[in-house]
Amino acid sequence: MSERFYVTTPIYYPNDVPHIGHAYTTVAADVAARYHRLKGDEVWFLTGTDEHGQKMLEAAEARGQGPQEYLDAMVPNWKALWDRLDISYDDFIRTTEQRHKTPVQAFWQRLYDSGDVYLGSYEGLYCVSCEDFYRESELREGNCPVHGRPVERVTEENYFFRLSKYAGWLLNDYYERKPVSVQPGNRLNEVRSFVDQGLQDISISRTSFTWGVPIPWDTNHVFYVWIDALLNYITALGFPDGERFGRFWPGVNLVGKDILRFHAVTWPAMLHAAGIDPPQLVFAHGHLLVGGEKMSKTKLTGIHPDQLLETFGVDAYRYYFLREVAFGQDGNFSWESLVARYNAELANGIGNLLSRVTALIDANCGGEVPDPSAATGDAERALRLVVERQIELYEDALDAFAFHTGLEAVDAIVREVNGYLVETAPWKLAKQEGTEERVGAILYASAEVLRLLAVLLSPVIPQAAGKIWASLGINTPLSEQRLPAAVRWGGLPVGARIARGESLFPRIEG
Repeated sequence: MSERFYVTTPIYYPNDVPHIGHAYTTVAADVAARYHRLKGDEVWFLTGTDEHGQKMLEAAEARGQGPQEYLDAMVPNWKALWDRLDISYDDFIRTTEQRHKTPVQAFWQRLYDSGDVYLGSYEGLYCVSCEDFYRESELREGNCPVHGRPVERVTEENYFFRLSKYAGWLLNDYYERKPVSVQPGNRLNEVRSFVDQGLQDISISRTSFTWGVPIPWDTNHVFYVWIDALLNYITALGFPDGERFGRFWPGVNLVGKDILRFHAVTWPAMLHAAGIDPPQLVFAHGHLLVGGEKMSKTKLTGIHPDQLLETFGVDAYRYYFLREVAFGQDGNFSWESLVARYNAELANGIGNLLSRVTALIDANCGGEVPDPSAATGDAERALRLVVERQIELYEDALDAFAFHTGLEAVDAIVREVNGYLVETAPWKLAKQEGTEERVGAILYASAEVLRLLAVLLSPVIPQAAGKIWASLGINTPLSEQRLPAAVRWGGLPVGARIARGESLFPRIEG
């Protein structure tokens, strides 16, 4: 029975071009969405841009433009990159759209009317780059812990949300839910500890600038950017009355660990206060580090994905980051590690396997998938058992957003079948008389593994997976395959015409 799966990325600040840290989250969400479509689930995948706030206004002014003009020029850069990375999003929300602004006002009007919003005065330490306030104890040598820049002491008359009222609900209900509401476990412990220290009510408005969604009951204020932005996950679904909102919420919010508190403390409390279910899951991944530091547009340490796509291609790009880094932990990026992973697992592994098997079938079986029934033996049965076990590990891993573990299982399959080919040596057998059926059984098993690999890899490297599928001459489209039927052994049609193509992943030197 199919289920519904709603996954979101954070909405990104388009105050500059995206870097590979942004693409990391987006590729992960795309792989999750594609995997659940492969399972036959009804999927909705949202991404978008966060377009209000002081930082955005300053970025526009620095270029001598009004904020809307500036944003309308910047947002296409983000959409173009997602197209280049094969991101299969279903919707792209911009917080300057009326479909977002109107329900934001309706949401907060509900909380104001219920007494969860009040007028007060606020003084705090504010980082413009983060659009966030910090406690004195959180600063590093007096600077923002994320950007290393001085914070500003801000005093304003603001409206406040009674966040402190919901500390007990967060600790005793939301964080105790099964399946867990925040992952990985260390991030759940982090937010539980933060809330346990005591929550303060939070400011939800600003009067020092006007670039934001106006507060409906007091138009001298605009909503604080985070208070507006978090609601994109439901406004994009048509909250409060939209059909998709009823079908898909609550969903899965994939975020970076630096915005965990907004998503795992403020966001669920806001929703609970409004009588709306909180997120099913907030999954906070780690940072991609270059030279031990988090990539940052503010620090000018961001690497644009185009710098890597030109050399390695989109599939290798997508594969590398999810294979190299355990999703949920920090991971270091380097050009050298990308080259090594590409050559070892894509060029020498998957690519070489495809070239070898299709060439052997072309040379020994007239270019058609042979019939294995007469000569399948213990070696093939052993191969099948290993492959089936790794498929189970792959499915368990992707269900848990453990993309690196899923790809380890795929690599284990590739290594197993390459070892099987070395052991059985069909190129040697083919030179002996009376071995045609045995050679056919070996090559069928090897080609069947390629078919299974195409299915398993289709969420991660969709273009390469499609080329593997096409090489095997299977008439039914790869896009129509559904788990678990698609990964049952023996699905490769006997007699299918093999098509040898160009090298799937040519080796890269240096």
